[in-house]
Amino acid sequence: MYAVIESCGKQYKVAEGDVVFFEKLDTEEGKKVTFDKVVLVSEDGKVQVGNPYVKGVKVEGKVVAHGKAKKIIVFKMKPKKNYRRKQGHRQPYTKVEITEIKTTAKKTAEKAEEKVEA
Repeated sequence: MYAVIESCGKQYKVAEGDVVFFEKLDTEEGKKVTFDKVVLVSEDGKVQVGNPYVKGVKVEGKVVAHGKAKKIIVFKMKPKKNYRRKQGHRQPYTKVEITEIKTTAKKTAEKAEEKVEA
């Protein structure tokens, strides 16, 4: 089972147990994160495509760490004009472990189990 989610202006293909690097999210380490914007869900060969998002599906994850990526060099130059600028950049990221993909089928199964136990 996998899903394609939209976050930070990009789309990510995720499955349960995956570790994904997102652009900086405003969530503390160890906290849960929920992604509502699910574009596509594939479960047992059945594919659901949203218009624009699939209703009733959420992807949950846990924030593992925050950090910065490797430094890249931004070098600008105009030949014959003596114009040279060198600048470094480190993109901040959030490392998230995907814990669960909740679909409507799973929700109804969980509710049925709760009714049986009660």
